[in-house]
Amino acid sequence: MTYASRLDLDTALRAAVLPILQSRLSDTLDLQAQVKQAHWNLRGPAFIALHDLFDRIAADIALAADDTAERIVALGGYADGRPFRTARDTSLPGWPERVQAQGAVLDALAASISAHGRGLRDAIDSTTQIGDAGTADLFTGQSRQTDKQLWLVEAHLSGMKAE
Repeated sequence: MTYASRLDLDTALRAAVLPILQSRLSDTLDLQAQVKQAHWNLRGPAFIALHDLFDRIAADIALAADDTAERIVALGGYADGRPFRTARDTSLPGWPERVQAQGAVLDALAASISAHGRGLRDAIDSTTQIGDAGTADLFTGQSRQTDKQLWLVEAHLSGMKAE
């Protein structure tokens, strides 16, 4: 912990939850960067629809990252969103270099969004077992948003082969 607080969550509980939050923050920031890579470099017949969709998804992910970082600090931790930390700690698949074709971009993005959702569900289970309902609720809301993002991306993959 970095500071004392009147927060009525046990210090040991907070110490157990902080690494889970930091892990989710790293993945969330990585996913946001991957979505922006897709947004900037996409090529294909659905460019404008996907370009706009990726912008909306990136904005939602930025809010999730902010909520996660603020939860870390509220529990007495230090939110570390530095790019090297994110790159080192992410559990998401790496973004393929120079991918631009619509099908390949969608496929890579769907894989990363899916991995992020899986990580959130694992974090829900872990924080529930630890006894931090607030953090579990935060992750539950984020998992619903992530599931919707995956649905929106996969809807564009329907009937399309990754190029």
